[in-house]
Amino acid sequence: MTWEARMTTTTSEFDADTEVEQLSEDHYRARLSERWCNPTGATNGGYLLGVCLRALQARLPFPDPLAVSAFYLRPGLPGSAELNTELVRAGRRMATGEVRLAQGGKEVIRVVSTFSELTERPDGKELGSMPQLPPPEECPAQPDAARAPETTMAGRIEYRYPSLPGWMSGNPSGRSTDAFWMRFADGRDADPLSLPSLVDSAAPVIFDLGMPGSSTVELTAHLRARPAPGWLACKVSTQHMTGGYHEEDFEIWDSTGVLVAQSRQLAIFLE
Repeated sequence: MTWEARMTTTTSEFDADTEVEQLSEDHYRARLSERWCNPTGATNGGYLLGVCLRALQARLPFPDPLAVSAFYLRPGLPGSAELNTELVRAGRRMATGEVRLAQGGKEVIRVVSTFSELTERPDGKELGSMPQLPPPEECPAQPDAARAPETTMAGRIEYRYPSLPGWMSGNPSGRSTDAFWMRFADGRDADPLSLPSLVDSAAPVIFDLGMPGSSTVELTAHLRARPAPGWLACKVSTQHMTGGYHEEDFEIWDSTGVLVAQSRQLAIFLE
């Protein structure tokens, strides 16, 4: 089956749109989809990360990302992309690799990640807590009027807030934290490969602080467990908005109350 045929027969949008074709041991190509764009028309950073991790998954001997660090060098755009990977080290329990995604001969994103094999239920002691949210069916969905037409990725992810953030109605609340439910709109359940994308798939909480937006400089994600099927409970916060930058911390808990992913990113405010 050709690469193009595989793209059309894959049922999940995320799986189809992060598909990569291996050209040699370390060289891959992909076609970035227009279905995952931000208001600027550029491809979402989480989606770009998903494409990169798909190439590393094909290259490394373990299936699941464990620790991910992504550096965003310039905006990605829908269209063809080249990916070059490198196996840095492979051991008995984990392997580390690097991938560089480029368009038009210019590097867009560079990712270093360690892969392993995650369990469904981690052992140990959990000192954090899942956000307390009403059931998803009791939470309002984001209204279509709150989405910019160029933000095509808004149709790929479904969000449910206990109460809609103020920025959606043009009245930012001034809150620097939020919690909500999230899942793929086409019914695909999250897995370790998609979790690093999902930590960067929600509107930044700085919208409710009256800020117009920001662009990710670097994102680090830690994957803690293989998620159970169902909705994901998310918690996001920003505390430090200084020097033209801010951080954003993100947690994802699965439907059974297990922490499955956490991230921190540094972002620069849009002018």
